[in-house]
Amino acid sequence: MSRLIVCAAAALALAAGPAAAHPGHDAAFSLVDGALHPFFGLDHLAAMIAVGLWSAVASERADWRWPLAFVAMMALGALLARTGLVIPLVEPMIAGSLVVLGLAVMALIRAPAAIGAVVVAFFALFHGAAHGAEAPAAAFPAYLAGVLAATALLHAAGIAIGRLTSGVAAGLPVRALGGATAALGLVLFVV
Repeated sequence: MSRLIVCAAAALALAAGPAAAHPGHDAAFSLVDGALHPFFGLDHLAAMIAVGLWSAVASERADWRWPLAFVAMMALGALLARTGLVIPLVEPMIAGSLVVLGLAVMALIRAPAAIGAVVVAFFALFHGAAHGAEAPAAAFPAYLAGVLAATALLHAAGIAIGRLTSGVAAGLPVRALGGATAALGLVLFVV
């Protein structure tokens, strides 16, 4: 029963309407704003859950290495963008991350821990750059702390979904979430 609830919650989360994740925000930025942001940007929500899902299905030992690599590199990307460094192709790379991570989840691709960490860290740089570029300097540390905490929570949710559904119909729920994530990435390339 708990597996069904987790699958239903994941499906509802991925079915939520898209939010304009990067065009800007209201003037108020805080720890709470940062913590809420990944939940209201469908691209971020899908990517963060996909990192956890892939980590869960790819290797027993990779469970936390990949999410930690993602969070660390996302923080670096945000800090680099905050200092004024322009990281090119941020939005296309975010869309690309959804396609790559979604396909990896859908295909249940196993990868060595180091390879998976490099893949997720690469894409995390762009996700972080988007966050760093959009936050005002005055509240940046609190906002970033909130974003990083929410990101880690979404990674944990992905791992939990992956683990709870691992024996369900040859991984069909996980594969479906991966396919939906990849499809969203393709849509983002077009719009």
